[in-house]
Amino acid sequence: MKDTKVQWHPGFVAAMNLELAKNRDDLIFVKEYNLNTKPLEVDLLVIKKDKCVATDNEIGAIFRGHNIVEYKSPQDHLDIDTFYKVGAYAGLYKSYGETVDSIKADDITVSLVRDAKPVEIFRYFEKHEYTITTPYRGVYYIEGMVLFPTQIIVTKELERDAHIWLKVLSDRIEKQDMEELLKRISRLTEQGDRELADSVLEVSAQVNREVLEELKGDDNMSEALLEIFMPIVEPLIEADIKTRVEAGIATQMLLVKETVAKEALKEGILEGKKEGKKEGILEGKKEGIQGTVDVLRDLGHEDIEIRQIIQKKYGLTDEELAEYI
Repeated sequence: MKDTKVQWHPGFVAAMNLELAKNRDDLIFVKEYNLNTKPLEVDLLVIKKDKCVATDNEIGAIFRGHNIVEYKSPQDHLDIDTFYKVGAYAGLYKSYGETVDSIKADDITVSLVRDAKPVEIFRYFEKHEYTITTPYRGVYYIEGMVLFPTQIIVTKELERDAHIWLKVLSDRIEKQDMEELLKRISRLTEQGDRELADSVLEVSAQVNREVLEELKGDDNMSEALLEIFMPIVEPLIEADIKTRVEAGIATQMLLVKETVAKEALKEGILEGKKEGKKEGILEGKKEGIQGTVDVLRDLGHEDIEIRQIIQKKYGLTDEELAEYI
């Protein structure tokens, strides 16, 4: 189930925090960092407290003192203009230092993170003679016409064991990915880490319902993993059921409305025909329309909505509408 309303970014910030957990004391995480007073912000700013401290993670191997991170969810497009835009964000960030050149250009990096590889961008790089290296699986360093050291991280290609937190931020994960995520969560002991992990799990669970159903029916899942799994899964299943029920009720109510309206009109016309007069048919139509109005009111519709329904249904003019509402 693909849900365009899924809040991916909180899950991404949590995943990055967990990815870089070994260096957490050395880093400052600033999500949705505002570049100025206008609505212009980067998804995540990671600042090293001591720029000389190495980051113990492949994702952060490129990091320097100030690190701009842009995240694109599976539904978001990552094109060459976005690539340049994030580079421009980094330039703006440098220019907003407290004093002139207080943030050095060689102390800034740019990272773009996406589930699938942005093929068009890489074609552009090849055409314009950028240099691309892959120091780690799923991590691409881009060299050429860039102001700052830049990497593109393709989470789908990352090693499962090393980068499970980012890898599961996808709407196409495998059963093994979810199992590894649950195992990793079960080993967390700090409350703060568990809360971050729950944020990642919740996002991944929302968009991978098929995997959840598969795991739910797995008799081999341990009790410890079930304790983590079920509190996340049950609300999602209940929400699905509620949505389907509400959709079914709405459809049935619409059918009832249409059936009642048609029967009312039919009875009115038949009654008019029995009278054998043109006026009788007209009167029957009026009774049918009035019956429709009464039914719609009983169902809780407002007059303005009823006007729209019967005008469309019976082709009434504004003057004719005034007779009924």
